[in-house]
Amino acid sequence: MGDNHLFTRCPACGARNRIPMERAAQVGRCGRCREALPARDFYAETPINVSELKFDTITRLSPHPVLVDFWAAWCAPCKQLAPVLDQLAAELGGRLLVVKVNTEEAPTTAARFGVRAIPTLVLLRSGIEVDRITGALSLPALRQRVLTFLN
Repeated sequence: MGDNHLFTRCPACGARNRIPMERAAQVGRCGRCREALPARDFYAETPINVSELKFDTITRLSPHPVLVDFWAAWCAPCKQLAPVLDQLAAELGGRLLVVKVNTEEAPTTAARFGVRAIPTLVLLRSGIEVDRITGALSLPALRQRVLTFLN
């Protein structure tokens, strides 16, 4: 899984800048040219772990659709799905944000989305659910399903 940092590209010089997740809603400065960075123009190239405290901030502020993986450490299908999500995040990093929510550490968020079985994948756009998948899918099947919702 990812290191729980988001990234953005500087519109002035094109440099890739790392953003701590807790600062996703803030405007920063480029590490190379010091120009202002857009506050909402972030992405991740790997799935990131999201706590209940940061869930709404990340999913509502994301300029891209967010695929939420509700999982648990003891779940074998969740472990099987993890490399598929890693690959999907790498392929669609600038168009889709993949986040992971451990249902045992974030039971309120899981309950809010009515998660009754894991793995459950919920696709959000501006924090609003647009699709739901229960169970593990292959990479081609998941890619096809997600691509229908990308701009």
